[in-house]
Amino acid sequence: MESLTRKEELILLAIINLEEEAYLVSIQDHLSSVLKMKMLLTAVHVPLTRLEKRGLIESEYGESTAVRGGRRKKIYTLTDRGLKTLNEYRKINDIMWDKYSKGLV
Repeated sequence: MESLTRKEELILLAIINLEEEAYLVSIQDHLSSVLKMKMLLTAVHVPLTRLEKRGLIESEYGESTAVRGGRRKKIYTLTDRGLKTLNEYRKINDIMWDKYSKGLV
């Protein structure tokens, strides 16, 4: 099984949630909103780079816009490997939470 940090797992989940709007700033904003704390851009950018190098996500540049001064957004998507890894983490979390949800803890 591929190893992920909690932050990497949350970033992968943010990418799934944001779909075609999964670019650096939107991922940062989404995580800040969900976690109720400010995420720095570097706190998101560094794991994104690692995840891409490991083949768990891929990116492509969107169209340039006047709003961004002609710059293009780098849009991230999960690879099949990234989705498989995330599903494995979900299964493990479900198993680990199962005992608690039955009131045994």
